[in-house]
Amino acid sequence: MTKGILGKKVGMTQIFGENGELIPVTVIEAAGNVVLQKKTEEVDGYNAVQIGFDDKQDYKPTRRTNKYATKAEMGHVKASGANPKRFVREFRNLNVDEFDVGQEVNVDTFEAGDIVDVTGTSKGKGFQGNIKRHNQAKGPSSHGSRYHRRPGSMGMVDPSHVLKGKNLPGQMGGERVTLQNLEVVMVDNERGVILVKGNVPGPKKGYVQISSAIKGDN
Repeated sequence: MTKGILGKKVGMTQIFGENGELIPVTVIEAAGNVVLQKKTEEVDGYNAVQIGFDDKQDYKPTRRTNKYATKAEMGHVKASGANPKRFVREFRNLNVDEFDVGQEVNVDTFEAGDIVDVTGTSKGKGFQGNIKRHNQAKGPSSHGSRYHRRPGSMGMVDPSHVLKGKNLPGQMGGERVTLQNLEVVMVDNERGVILVKGNVPGPKKGYVQISSAIKGDN
């Protein structure tokens, strides 16, 4: 059965398995998920379940920051009876008939042993050169060389321009990243957290989307 939930990355720790193996895990807080909208083929052209996570404060005319919801966001969540949410995503691989608007999605949707894909926004590294951004090799460091960390050849002479896709220095990180086939090690329904084996994209307090692995056995 296909599953999905939203959460916030708390950080990493380690636990011991039943066989004494030390397992590095990422702790993801995923309590308070609410179904905000159901989209159907007849009305919207496709089937999807829209889920929201992490409450925003209600609309205030004098406060125009991301901390407070807009009028549009207040109207969008009215049918669900929930508070406006900071993190909203659609899951197209869920069975729409199994969900109701306003329904809460709990962490016990998943269980230990599930194989999942985790999507988040990677850490921003700022403007970086080719060596760090694209893992290219350095030039000689001595013997009179003047080529150390530069990008190198820009390409062939004939086009008279740099071809699209050339690996060059630029903004690194801050991109949507998905790690596939991660194992759910533990689900704590009381604390509302999911422990996933290994690391997941993004910094601490970063939002992540957890769904059943598209290449897994689920």
